Amino acid sequence: MIQNIKVITNAPKSELKEIMTDGTQKVAISAIPEKGKANKELIKFYKKKLGKNIKIISGESNCRKRIEILS
Repeated sequence: MIQNIKVITNAPKSELKEIMTDGTQKVAISAIPEKGKANKELIKFYKKKLGKNIKIISGESNCRKRIEILS
């Protein structure tokens, strides 16, 4: 399953903020966008939230990302 994500970095805590009208999930991540820290935290967040691994398929250096939810 492919999902569009908008990441807000350097937030007080990691949490799902909202689902936008186009279906994009807006996610706050507590990590800073430096040296892949925010991407690692995003993967960790989804692992904890869904119990599944994700793979970032595009947007590694952008706040808008496409992820694949793996089984």
